[in-house]
Amino acid sequence: MALNRDFIGHAFPKSEPYEVSRVKIREFADAIGDPNPIYRDRDAAKAAGHPDVIAPPTFPIVITLGTDALLDPELGLNFAMVVHGEQRFEYQRPLRAGDVVVTESTISGIRSIGRNERLEVQTVVMTVEGEPICTSHNVLIERGA
Repeated sequence: MALNRDFIGHAFPKSEPYEVSRVKIREFADAIGDPNPIYRDRDAAKAAGHPDVIAPPTFPIVITLGTDALLDPELGLNFAMVVHGEQRFEYQRPLRAGDVVVTESTISGIRSIGRNERLEVQTVVMTVEGEPICTSHNVLIERGA
């Protein structure tokens, strides 16, 4: 079934706040097999010029991929048929332990590719005070039946 094109350009309300903790950063670094000490050790992070432990560059996937914006039944997205197509992040600064962030998602594109639907979502990650941290560009593919 085709996705609802009326959603192109639709911006969704901001998410609930998410606190980025040292524990979550370490768990994510462990999960991706990255031993970099700036993801685990505050002194190493400070020596590298950061005020605290920073998150690996792909950490925002934790808070951007599962956005509630995609759950709107009017969009028509069938999660049973979805695969992750691509992902990239544009950073203003690293995500740090202690950051309390929210996300704001916009559906930036929908198009058909054969029997599949390509959904593009842009999500801005910012502090609760409004400081932008990064923008996630995500493509999901809904496979045709």
